Amino acid sequence: MLLFALLTATFMAVLDVFIVNVAAPSIGTAFRASGADLQLVIAGYTITYAVLLITGARLGDLLGHGRVHLAGLALFTAASLACGLAPGVSWLIGFRLVQGAGSALMIPQVLSLIQRAFTGEARARALGAYAAVLAVGAAAGQIVGGVLVAADLFGTGWRPVFLVNVPVGAALLVLGAKVLPSSGPADRAAARPLDVPGLVLLGAAVSLLTVPLVLGQEEDWPLWSWLSLALSAVLFALFCGYESRLARRGGAPLIAPRVLRHPGMALAALRVLLVMAVNAGFLFTLTLHLQGGLGDSALRAGLTFAPTAAVFGAVGLGWRRLPRSWWPALSPAGFALTAAGAAWVGLALRGGHSGGVALYGGCVCAGAGLALAFGPVFTGALATVRPEDAADAAGLLATVNQLGQLIGVAAFGTLFLNRLESLGVPGAYTSAEAFGVTAWALAATAVPTAVSGLVRRRR
Repeated sequence: MLLFALLTATFMAVLDVFIVNVAAPSIGTAFRASGADLQLVIAGYTITYAVLLITGARLGDLLGHGRVHLAGLALFTAASLACGLAPGVSWLIGFRLVQGAGSALMIPQVLSLIQRAFTGEARARALGAYAAVLAVGAAAGQIVGGVLVAADLFGTGWRPVFLVNVPVGAALLVLGAKVLPSSGPADRAAARPLDVPGLVLLGAAVSLLTVPLVLGQEEDWPLWSWLSLALSAVLFALFCGYESRLARRGGAPLIAPRVLRHPGMALAALRVLLVMAVNAGFLFTLTLHLQGGLGDSALRAGLTFAPTAAVFGAVGLGWRRLPRSWWPALSPAGFALTAAGAAWVGLALRGGHSGGVALYGGCVCAGAGLALAFGPVFTGALATVRPEDAADAAGLLATVNQLGQLIGVAAFGTLFLNRLESLGVPGAYTSAEAFGVTAWALAATAVPTAVSGLVRRRR
C-alpha cells in the first residue's frame, strides 16, 4: 500500500503538467485569455515545480519525508480545488503556481521513501515502476485532459481537469496518514542544515532559466528573455562555485558532492534531460498539429497518444525481465527507436494527411523507445545511491526531468511555430510541413545519444 500511495501521488502530479494542454483552448474561450495568459496557466505549475524541487527534497530530509509528502499533497489538493473553481484567468494562474509548489514538496519525498522502505531487488522494481509512472503521466495527461474536456461534465467544461485531483488527493491523504512515516527522528538527527544561500542562488538560476523558456516564444523572444538566460548561466556558475567552497570548508552544501560523483550520475542526468526534452517536444508539437492543423477535437487529439502511453507503461515495467547482459545497451537502443518513431510519425502525417494506422505505429515505436531510453538510466542511477543521499539524488533528477520538459517544449515548439509562420497560409498541409521538420529535429536529437552509447558499449 505504501508504494501504491506514492506512485498514485506521483502520477497525479506528473499528469497535471500535461493535462491542461488540451484544455487550453476551452480555458481561453471561457476567460477570453491572451496567449501569454494561457502560457502561464499551462507552465506556471512547471515553473514553481522546477524551482522548488531541491528545496522540497531538503525539507523532507530535515522534517521527515512522510510528513512533508503529506503536507505537499494537501497543498496540491487544495490548489487543485481552487483551480477548478477559479473565477478568472489571473486567479487560475496564481493557483497553478501554488499547485506546483505542492508538487515540489510532495514528489522529492517519493524517491527518499522508496529508498528507505525497500532494499535490493525490491527497491530496483519499485524504482522501475516509479520511472514508468513518471513518464507515462506525460502522455496520459493528454488523454485524460481530452476525455474530461469532451465529456463536459455537468456543463463544467474545462474545470474537471483540475477537480479530478480533489477526490484522489483526499483519498491519498487518508491512506498516506496510515502508511507513511510521519516523522523520522533518526533521519533528522543526521540531516544537514538547510543551505539557504545555495537555495537562493539555485532558485534564482532556475527561475531565470524557466521563465524565458516558457514565455519567450509567445513574446517573440524579446531582449529580456536572452538577458535572463545569460544571467541564469552566471548564477548557475556562482552556485557551483559556492557549493564547492562550502563542501571544502566542511559545510553542508545543497547537493552532496558524492551524489554528483556517484558512478554514472552525470551521464544519467544528461540522458534524462535529453529524453524528457524529446518526449515533451514530441507531445507538444504533435498536439499543436493535431488540433491546430488537422482540426481534431480535444478528445481525438488526446486519444491519439493512447498507444504511446500504453507502450511506454508496458515497456517501462517490463524491461527488467530482459537478460541482464542487455541492460547497458537498452538506453542507446531506446534513443534509436525514439528517433525512428519520431521520423515515422512525421512521414505518416506528411501532406496534411491524418496518418491512419501508420501514425499509431510511429507512436508505438516512439513510446517503446522513450521507455527504454528513460527507465534503465533512471533506475540504474538511483538503485545504488545510499539512502542518506536519496533526497539529493531525488531532487537533482526530478529537477533535470522538469528542465528537460521545459527545454523540449521551448526548443521544438519554437521550431514548429517559426516554421509554420514562415510558410504563410495556415492549414493542414503547412502544419504538416512544420511538424515534419520538427520530427526530423527530434530524431536528430536522439540519434547522437544512441550512437555514442552503442560505441561506448562496444568498447
